[in-house]
Parts: sequence; structure tokens; C-alpha cells
Amino acid sequence: MIKSELIQKIASSNPHLFHRDIERIVNVILDEIVDALARGDRVELRGFGAFTVKHRGPRQGRNPRTGETVPVKEKYVPFFKTGKDLREQLNKSVSDTAESAA
Repeated sequence: MIKSELIQKIASSNPHLFHRDIERIVNVILDEIVDALARGDRVELRGFGAFTVKHRGPRQGRNPRTGETVPVKEKYVPFFKTGKDLREQLNKSVSDTAESAA
């Protein structure tokens, strides 16, 4: 699902809201998550998961095409850890599929 599909799904479930307002709300939520991560904060959405930022130090990498070693600078990368409810929901659908196939 992409952002525009999410906005459309919310709009179809809430016909009393204007499409532009829903788009603004989704953008504000996503911007707040990005801003919090940029500050180094953790963003936790109970039952869904938690966003954090991990630091990756400088290291020696390798160019896969030439095999030459190249320096890789330190960087910060976003990390998402699923929440218990989300994990259970995903695994429930997998176990339901396995049971119906048996």
C-alpha cells in the first residue's frame, strides 16, 4: 500500500471528512514521525511497532562489481520493530492458511 492508497482507504471509511483534510492529517503524522526520529527519539505505536534510529559506524565495504574495498562513512538508519499485536495478527493468518491446506 502506498500513501495515496492509505488516504483513499481512510476517505472511503470516513465519507464525512474532506479528502484534503485526510491527506493533511496523514502527512502531519508521517512528518511528526520523521521529525522525532531526526531528533533521535523513539516512536512507539502500541500494538503496531516502534521506530528507532540505529547508528552504523564507519567501515570498509566492498564494491561487488570490482571487488575493490571502499570506505563507507558512518550513518544513521531507521529501524522498525513490529509490535506483539501486529506479529500475532500476521502469524495468525499464516497458521489459518496452513490449517486450511492440511
